[in-house]
Amino acid sequence: MGEKSLFLQFFGYSPNFRMIDFLLEHRLEDFTKTDIAKGAGISWASLFNHWEALEEHGIVKPTRTIGRATLYQLDEASPIVKRLKSIEMALMEEAGGARREKVLVRAGANKTARRS
Repeated sequence: MGEKSLFLQFFGYSPNFRMIDFLLEHRLEDFTKTDIAKGAGISWASLFNHWEALEEHGIVKPTRTIGRATLYQLDEASPIVKRLKSIEMALMEEAGGARREKVLVRAGANKTARRS
């Protein structure tokens, strides 16, 4: 799964948040449940156990059917999804600010060291 997202670092690595994180990262695409489980790095059983909550809260919506497979994506119109996206943006802005502060502190430390 590689580097953990700020979203997962903040909310934890439960199957629900892993699925939401995957869908946030790929918000313009639609996926089968199997693709979502693989992309989120969870088992099919975990997806099955947690999927109903995502549907009940309007976090995912079906987009189309191909053969017997239904494809889903994040429901951008959902108030919950809008808030999750807002939290994700705030986490990224905070991380960006923290990185800038570290760079400034390091730059300041280097200037002080040069003056000595």
